[in-house]
Amino acid sequence: MSYTVNDNVVLIITLSLIIIFSPFIARAAKLPTTPIEIILGSIFGYIGFIHDEHLFELVAEFGFLYLMFIAGTEIKLKNVLKTPINILKKTALYLVFLYIFSIAFSLQFELGKVFMVLLPLISVGLVASLSKEYGKTPWLELSMTVGGIGEVASIVILTITSATLQSGIGFGLFQTIFALMVFIFIMYLIFRSMHLIFWWFPTISTALMPHQDNKEQDIRLSMGIFFILIGAMLYLNLELAFGAFLAGIFIPSFFEHKHELPEKLSSYGFGFLIPIFFIHIGTIFNLDALFMEGLVLKALLITVVMISMRVAASLVFIKNLGFVDSLLMGLSHSMPLTLLIAMATLAFNAHSIDKLHYFAFILAALFQVISVMIIIKLINIYKEYKVNKEI
Repeated sequence: MSYTVNDNVVLIITLSLIIIFSPFIARAAKLPTTPIEIILGSIFGYIGFIHDEHLFELVAEFGFLYLMFIAGTEIKLKNVLKTPINILKKTALYLVFLYIFSIAFSLQFELGKVFMVLLPLISVGLVASLSKEYGKTPWLELSMTVGGIGEVASIVILTITSATLQSGIGFGLFQTIFALMVFIFIMYLIFRSMHLIFWWFPTISTALMPHQDNKEQDIRLSMGIFFILIGAMLYLNLELAFGAFLAGIFIPSFFEHKHELPEKLSSYGFGFLIPIFFIHIGTIFNLDALFMEGLVLKALLITVVMISMRVAASLVFIKNLGFVDSLLMGLSHSMPLTLLIAMATLAFNAHSIDKLHYFAFILAALFQVISVMIIIKLINIYKEYKVNKEI
């Protein structure tokens, strides 16, 4: 379908107004900004003010990759490598529990094998937005560490599943797995080499990103690393989000002296690119689908199961965080919005799930973001009330 210049003008103005007024609406409704952007995107897309446009989709895709990049900047590789062995063991146990719950649920309700992959997905993209709102709390820091490991596992599984759905079990799948293993090995060598070089010659990092920088070299280098890894993933036909996430990890790992850089990169993303991605997510869901028989019930079931299994699995960290903060960590992993929609779309296009379950997953992804962010906000209000009462 072709659109006129006036249609595109309406699209641009609508996107601009949503970006401008979403924070005000969120403040008035006492809700996080992200679900407001998704809801407004769905409403205005249904009305017809937002339509499919190549540039809009391109910027939205870039917004998703930038969100993954920002999520990567929240993880300091040196700190992850210094993670106590007991935390790493509990992280492995946490992920094992997620897949056990997922397999048990899928078998119990006789769902397809793809559900076993969809339900345990972890994405730290929205955890980065939580850290923007709640700061560097212990549960969020551990959430980023555990979630980062979980996301790498999820993206590896996403890449393999994508290859399986597209080409089946055969040469194409093994080629993708081999390319992924080679890429991970090369990235490991690069990280180790850079660590040694920067350790022997610490002035290199300040030369690349000087303290006094009037040419924005830090932004330029960050964007260069971001696009180089995206290009590498494109060439290898691997999941682009993986490259964006690794590019983000690179920044705080080797340029620790630029403390303000992750904040600068984050401010630009959450002020422009990332909202467009969330608005686009809203437009994917057609409000007419709400009238499909059994859709809302299935979406609610998926939502409850995905949240419950993460909250239950997070109790392995109860000795490290305490009961309430363990629940918060589990809840923070209950919003795999980007990966869930991406994987559900791949499964639907490969005819592994029907239209009803496809829309149910999209609706469940939205339910998770809205409900989890509200629950986290309520728990934090309760914690603040409890602290004030003790004082």
